[in-house]
Amino acid sequence: MSSSPPSRTNFARPSTRYSTVERSARAQNRIISDLLDVSRIINGQLPLNVRSVEPGPMIEAGIEAVRPAADAKGIDIQIEIDRQTGPIAGDCDRLQQIVWNLVSNAIKFTPTGGVVQVRLESAGSHVEIVVRDTGAGISTEFLPFVFDRFRQADSSSTRKQGGLGLGLAIVRHLVELHGGTVHAYSGGERQGATFTVKLPLIANRIPEDQTRSAALSKRLTLEHSPQLKGLRVLVVENEATARDLVSAVLAECDAEVKTASSSTEALAILGDSTKWRPDVVISDIEMGDPDAYELIRRVRTLRAEGGAYVPAVALTAYARSEDRMKALAAGFQMHVPKPVEPAELVTVLGSVTGRLPKIAGPHLVHDSAL
Repeated sequence: MSSSPPSRTNFARPSTRYSTVERSARAQNRIISDLLDVSRIINGQLPLNVRSVEPGPMIEAGIEAVRPAADAKGIDIQIEIDRQTGPIAGDCDRLQQIVWNLVSNAIKFTPTGGVVQVRLESAGSHVEIVVRDTGAGISTEFLPFVFDRFRQADSSSTRKQGGLGLGLAIVRHLVELHGGTVHAYSGGERQGATFTVKLPLIANRIPEDQTRSAALSKRLTLEHSPQLKGLRVLVVENEATARDLVSAVLAECDAEVKTASSSTEALAILGDSTKWRPDVVISDIEMGDPDAYELIRRVRTLRAEGGAYVPAVALTAYARSEDRMKALAAGFQMHVPKPVEPAELVTVLGSVTGRLPKIAGPHLVHDSAL
């Protein structure tokens, strides 16, 4: 009695089957994680563990997370790291997520045997992370929408690439949470694509010896402060005394100051951008309707309307870690506790606007900014 030959599937090596299952599980986990991240971003609940991060090692760790995918397609990842860049303030895990999302996207759309280049370099008061591939490219029609949620260049039922179209949207949100920008460029279909992330440097390094840090901080007075001459600052504070103090400190540094006693008043100033647009916004968190979080959302729309990126500094009487994280997650670059220390406030403004001077000895950033 003869029997039909067993199917080829039955002879598949266990390692092959396990590998297939593992890849499928990773893909499903990625989709679930992306959906959760988008939900947190939309609701303003994405936590950030902000600290000083060296961008070089962070980028290398992010690349290693996706290297197996590149190896499977025979794609060469070329890395060029400028080791002289300074640190950036951010959540190391989320910064790595930016890198591996961009590199993973490049690998996905680059054919077998292609090349993906990753470069880190200094750009004034910022660092630039550039991811360039030799892949499918981006059409001129789709390029303006490349960072939109759930948008894909190929949305047909026969498309070759999986995913929900969330990776680049998450990249944009994470970059903006870190006070940076991200741009995409492509010469068109089959011309490859280049993504450039720009993140602000921490101009002041944090000494590891906290005793030494405390001693050095006493030297940081207004005479060593950044040059704020001509800097346009919008101060939003509902307490008259605090508002006058901040204004006086900035006036002493020759900044150009406008004040608002509420978010509504501040929004009116921002709405009339033809007359005056701030270089930086300082806002108290504890204000009424609309609150400071609505204000920062409006500030973030200035760039979308063709304006320059406007950094923002949060003022609050609450110095708890969760309050600091909430302010940073909402879109503020720095968090300064009240009552305000003049030297600290001016130094923070210098940091977010790239106006910090060079002073002798190790450099500082107050731990409230990290």
